Amino acid sequence: MISASMVKELRETTGAGMLDCKKALEQTNGNLEEAITWLREKGISKAAKKASRIAAEGLGLTKVRGNDAVILEVNSETDFVAKNEEFRDLVNTISDVLLDNEVESVEQALALEVNGKTLNDLIVEKISTIGEKLSFRRFKKITKTDNEVFGTYSHMGGKIVTICLLEGNDEELAKDIAMQIAAMRPSYLTKDEVASEVVEKERTILTEQAENEGLDSAKIPMIVNGRLNKFYEEVCLVEQGFIKENKTKVGKYVESKNSKIISFVRYEVGEGMEKKEEDFASEVAKQINS
Repeated sequence: MISASMVKELRETTGAGMLDCKKALEQTNGNLEEAITWLREKGISKAAKKASRIAAEGLGLTKVRGNDAVILEVNSETDFVAKNEEFRDLVNTISDVLLDNEVESVEQALALEVNGKTLNDLIVEKISTIGEKLSFRRFKKITKTDNEVFGTYSHMGGKIVTICLLEGNDEELAKDIAMQIAAMRPSYLTKDEVASEVVEKERTILTEQAENEGLDSAKIPMIVNGRLNKFYEEVCLVEQGFIKENKTKVGKYVESKNSKIISFVRYEVGEGMEKKEEDFASEVAKQINS
């Protein structure tokens, strides 16, 4: 029988997860040394040691297959690995798995089978062979009707990827909107999507700014409303000036093409994550001296 203390000891020795340690002990009839070897052979022990590292580089990808599309981000520790063909193949495999299955979370996706092994096992193996922490961070799968069209765009080799869904079948328009999303970083589609607490926080900041500028207190509410509209023009896609025709708002331009934006997703690799400060010279020296 595999005891909790045996699992704890193996976990402390290898840094592998609790379930992996339990499985290793079960596979080796409770032999600790053989369990360590089993974890190493599976690449799990080596991968676990990299788990605390920062992986904020990587690759974003969009893929369309018929009426289904997926956008995803997979992270690596360095930009060098992000350009590696083996890493790019992994990202492509993950996109295919997501298109082939219906899952709602990364955790569910990691449990999916790929050629007799789970997606999580496949990533663990790649961590072992590539030698860096790799992390499947996020994804969104979108399904359209025959009367809708996808627009996708990739910038800087996958550092920024976008996808949008529009009514109609104007592929050129959809591509232009996907480029707009990449360039102008909207957070919302329309004003209605902006949470009331976000609006009130912005209104408070703008009011304080106006007061600090010594403006006429009677005119401050009107001034704040005007500046709030500028805020909407920055964060709401349909309120932004269209990059190809800046005097026209995106929403109006799309409307003039007898279309409508239904939804969009924008991923920028590593956004919101702590990034490792790279010292290339020190890294090279470390490799030479090791």
